[in-house]
Amino acid sequence: MQSQTRCAWATTPLGIAYHDKEWGVPVHDDRALFEFLVLEGMQAGLSWITILRKRGNFRRAFAGFDPEKVARFGKRDIARLMGDAGIVRNELKVLAAVANAKAMLRVRDEFGSFDKYLWQFVDGAPRVNRRRSMKDIPATTPQSDAMSLDLKKRGFKFVGSTICYAHMQATGMVNDHVTSCFRYRELS
Repeated sequence: MQSQTRCAWATTPLGIAYHDKEWGVPVHDDRALFEFLVLEGMQAGLSWITILRKRGNFRRAFAGFDPEKVARFGKRDIARLMGDAGIVRNELKVLAAVANAKAMLRVRDEFGSFDKYLWQFVDGAPRVNRRRSMKDIPATTPQSDAMSLDLKKRGFKFVGSTICYAHMQATGMVNDHVTSCFRYRELS
């Protein structure tokens, strides 16, 4: 697998494993979608590899990204998280994760699932792009703009359009593997 052509950002063993197995694969599980939303928010201003290295710690610290449990986090939980060197200890991001769990539960109640709500922004099917190089990949799209605006209206935090587009890429709502990457063909 090492000799296969892949997207230029996948350069470390952990990044390659994530690229080859997860990035761009359509996700339809509410808990996994919530996890990616929290992790994308935590990544703001940091490298994705930093988040991948801490992913197991995030899962432990955030109760396996169970939104019902995270929504009940109180002051003690926030203090515990702020003292956890295994995660990103940014109070605004930690508080956003709790707020997002509460907002996600409201969305799930309204739409039947978080999955159904999020995938509406791409009409329920992955958008297959034809990016020839990394420089062709935008930071935002009209769909990520719309998702960001609607999430914010519903009380979500750390969900700017760039974060939303990264979430769409990670969860397979868009296929942004470059056309020369072996995963582009597999996921198209």
